[in-house]
Amino acid sequence: MSQFETLRFEKANGVATITLSRPDAAHSINLKMGQELMQAAILCDSDSEIRAVVLTAEGKMFCAGGDVASFHAAQDKAPQLIKDITAHLHAASSRFARMRAPLIVAVNGTAAGAGFSLAMAGDLVVASEKAKFTMAYTGIAVSPDGGATALLPKLVGLRRAQELIFTNRVLSAEEALEWGLLTKVVADDALTEEAGKLAAQIANGPTEAYGEVRRLLLGSYETSLETQLELESRGISRCIGTADGREGLASFIERRKPAFKGE
Repeated sequence: MSQFETLRFEKANGVATITLSRPDAAHSINLKMGQELMQAAILCDSDSEIRAVVLTAEGKMFCAGGDVASFHAAQDKAPQLIKDITAHLHAASSRFARMRAPLIVAVNGTAAGAGFSLAMAGDLVVASEKAKFTMAYTGIAVSPDGGATALLPKLVGLRRAQELIFTNRVLSAEEALEWGLLTKVVADDALTEEAGKLAAQIANGPTEAYGEVRRLLLGSYETSLETQLELESRGISRCIGTADGREGLASFIERRKPAFKGE
């Protein structure tokens, strides 16, 4: 099904799987990959059949971040190139954050720079025990992108975010789990299976309710208590009126397992 050059896009049983595929460049993000991540995110956001999204990478590396070689080759035009790449990457990040389908990230190896940012974007993040995480940006004298400064302080707190960004400390998978960056750490050979199980569970769940949860959590740091309460009221009342909402009520009363259709 994939029509991309730098990633694979597959859809089956309500699950879209996006696999980064620039193995010779450590899956680093060049302009083409930025564009294709945006296009893949738009597909996920637009296709009503997609009820869960998995983001992962080939081989033993998740994503080395930006394609530093292309930045260097651009010489004086590097600032314009990076603006172009981040315009597409950030459009992808925004759509991943605002689509109704939850995002599951399966981190199969090192996640550095923008790769770390992509990993943090997941609603559920499963990592191989061999995975490592580092901000890496200031090591080449640049500041973060990909939503790192929005996500990292919320997940680990300001002091730890400062440490990771200023010192480029490398976290092991177990440390990342302890710091609240991950949902689960699994054996290297169990990662694909675990991500698949989570995706299947989510894809068979109440997709509209999941989308409402994502919207509420995304705005929760910026809204006042009273505004958030009103949004919660509107959200739960909207969900209860959906087909899945009615099925949820009926299955509870009838003491049976619900059969959600994502409607």
